[in-house]
Amino acid sequence: MWLALGRWNGIVAGALIAASMLVASAPAVGASVATAAGRSSSAAASTSVSVPAASAWTGGMDLYRAGVFTTQKTWLWCTAADIQISRNIVFHRTDHTAASQRAYFSWMRGHNKYTLPLSAGVDAQGWAAGFAHYLNAGYKLYAHKTFAAALKSAVIRLRRTNLPVGITVDHGNHAWLITGFTATADPAVASSFTITSVRVVGPLWGLQSKNGYDMRPDTRLTPAQLARYFTPWHYAPQRMLWDGKYVSIQP
Repeated sequence: MWLALGRWNGIVAGALIAASMLVASAPAVGASVATAAGRSSSAAASTSVSVPAASAWTGGMDLYRAGVFTTQKTWLWCTAADIQISRNIVFHRTDHTAASQRAYFSWMRGHNKYTLPLSAGVDAQGWAAGFAHYLNAGYKLYAHKTFAAALKSAVIRLRRTNLPVGITVDHGNHAWLITGFTATADPAVASSFTITSVRVVGPLWGLQSKNGYDMRPDTRLTPAQLARYFTPWHYAPQRMLWDGKYVSIQP
């Protein structure tokens, strides 16, 4: 059963904001992380926290751990819940409050590129701004022409930074995280490698689980399985700069 745009996610549909936003390099391993000051629900100015260097390559990696997952508190707040889960991963927190999700959602809507009804939630630019503000200033909006290019870029950035990657699924109607993967070689250093699986987290789990939306947190998918969900952006009510592209938010 498919739900109407905005009812279950908080991200409007697909990307090409500015070339600098799409391909700007993320900070090197060991760069600073931007996090909201004070309480986790605060949308205040950022402070810096160091990012650990990548661990030795063992054929894969997975940032997910018990206690970090939280279900989105409303049909609209998937992008906000993804920010909350990511902060739990990166900052070793266990925040599951609705207050935090509400604050993230409100702040990101204020940074949307497009003026959207509340039911359409947060667009891709707003979501990217949220990652940069609440996690790491290096997060950028990427819009790739092909699934293969988007996934390859995502696992390279995940491996090099130890930070989750956000992806838009169901043509931009929903938002997931990629928290891990396996590959035939280390994407941090190898020019050629094959991705054999990814680990995904969808915040609808606990609120809904139908037709894959959403699976148990940290579900392992092959690239072919992921391609059923990670699809090009399309928002019927309004044309957007990233239409027809595979949209992700990468560190």
